[in-house]
Amino acid sequence: MDIGKFLEIVVFISAALTIVLILLQQRGASLGSGSGSSSELYTTRRGLEKSLFITTIVMAVIFVSSIMGLLLIPA
Repeated sequence: MDIGKFLEIVVFISAALTIVLILLQQRGASLGSGSGSSSELYTTRRGLEKSLFITTIVMAVIFVSSIMGLLLIPA
């Protein structure tokens, strides 16, 4: 398998997983936040939410680095 083809597969898989992970993260959007008066307190991420956040960052880094790899590899 060619390295360019491998990177293309990595780009597609990491893009799909990044989208799914971003959509799985939940933001507490109450009814009042639409008018600008959000009454949320700052909370720290714990447990599954923290793992999901870190996994999202890792997948985004893999996505960007694989795109950079595709740009640097001559066609």
